[in-house]
Amino acid sequence: MIGKTLAHYEVLSKLGEGGMGAVYLAKDTKLGREVALKILPDQFAKDQERMARFHREARTLAALNHPNIAAIHGFESVDGVNFLAMELAEGDDLSTLIARGPLPVDEALKIARDIARGMEEAHQSGIIHRDLKPANVKVSQDGKVKVLDFGLARAFAGESTAEEETLNSPTITAAMTGAGVILGTAAYMSPEQARGMGVDRRSDIWSFGAVLYEMLTGKRLFQGETISDTLAGILKTDPDWDTLPDDTPDTVRLLLVRCLDRDRTQRLQDI
Repeated sequence: MIGKTLAHYEVLSKLGEGGMGAVYLAKDTKLGREVALKILPDQFAKDQERMARFHREARTLAALNHPNIAAIHGFESVDGVNFLAMELAEGDDLSTLIARGPLPVDEALKIARDIARGMEEAHQSGIIHRDLKPANVKVSQDGKVKVLDFGLARAFAGESTAEEETLNSPTITAAMTGAGVILGTAAYMSPEQARGMGVDRRSDIWSFGAVLYEMLTGKRLFQGETISDTLAGILKTDPDWDTLPDDTPDTVRLLLVRCLDRDRTQRLQDI
């Protein structure tokens, strides 16, 4: 793929790969800017209904315009290759920052506020992320925060039966590349997602709480040796609040408790 030109995008290098396909750095030769191209899996193109749904969802997502959301520029099909052209978000992803150790409280809260601002914009437009995790958040060197892949989980997996939706979500399919990826993504599912139930913005609020907890502690809230172990923890194991730093404000502790209530009727209702 490197060196090829797709429409007016010149593919320069590979940036990564996940459940929704490979991501490449490319140059938009019309506008002279660098973008990210997300190349969808080959089997995706063979499902016409899925392609039509993805195209509809991509148009909706492209309407989002917020400084904390990585923008979608377009959805293209060229010579059998289907791809999204997206804003190139600079910096490290949040999982890389957390791998270096817990973030200071002030830094974690600044990032969390920016994530919440982007999520609020999308939620107001009726768009749910469904796959919020540290790997889907970019933080630039000057502290700018961008949430990636907002709403693409629904576009990719669609509104299918409960069990099928869970099994076909990008979170689970990304896991096929290795156990570490499985455990790193399933860990942020809300209890209703883990049960294969329908989700709404309160599911994003649970995932937001899990991400904030991880920023403050340097540890995933839920993880196990298998997907089943991880999901069982989400459904049955209470968070270990003692792992939070001693200087965590009481208001932030309360925020986490409200975000991570298994009963979504008792959970915070708005980000």
